[in-house]
Amino acid sequence: MGESGDTPVTALSRGEGLAAWRQIADGLAAEIEAGRLAAGAQLPTEAALAARFGVNRHTVRRALAALAERGLVRATQGRGTFVEAPRLAYPIGLRTRFSEIVSRAGREAWGDLIAAASIPADDGLAEDLGIGVGDPVLELLTVHRADGTPISTARTCLPLPRFAGFDRAYAALGSITRAYAEYGIADYTRLSTRIGARVAAADEAARLDLAPGRVLITIASVNVDAAGTRIQATRSLFVADRVELVVEG
Repeated sequence: MGESGDTPVTALSRGEGLAAWRQIADGLAAEIEAGRLAAGAQLPTEAALAARFGVNRHTVRRALAALAERGLVRATQGRGTFVEAPRLAYPIGLRTRFSEIVSRAGREAWGDLIAAASIPADDGLAEDLGIGVGDPVLELLTVHRADGTPISTARTCLPLPRFAGFDRAYAALGSITRAYAEYGIADYTRLSTRIGARVAAADEAARLDLAPGRVLITIASVNVDAAGTRIQATRSLFVADRVELVVEG
């Protein structure tokens, strides 16, 4: 019986060598793939699923963890477990704009500012931004969302004093492009892009609502303004199961 006393029990095969948690995971995966659990839908609570399948909550928790590892669901602290949306096609080209890409896909884009600090440029940043080693740089740590789902997190660095206060503009506007407009930059282009991959660290997984051990796509990029001046060096981490990179010629 379910939490309300009338939830029918979905029978599992017993004694056939397939663990109960695996049967539950496979059954829920089939419902997701068939569209009976739509993208963005919230799954029933652990207690409700335990009642449905006639198992304990530990077994359900293991099944949900397996679905998260497969990229089919994501667990959000304090909110529950949700079906992942289809992968977002994400073009990488001369003009790469997160907000525009997400909006074209019919989803709502927003960026959250996690932290900001003024730091001295190290050798790598100095080279990327065309400035001297030790020159001041504004460092932003951000998370970018589509319909509330974290798609990427990034460390973005901009030269000071030109972009003093940029963190406040970004926090208010939720977009690098919109924040640039506050500084008189109507257009900017991609100078370079380097793409790689690695496993998410624990803090990155938490920031992106990921199961531990999931794969991230790494993108290191440099942007320039209309005059060709280097204005932005970014190290982005994209959830591999949530985007499909499209490299434009």
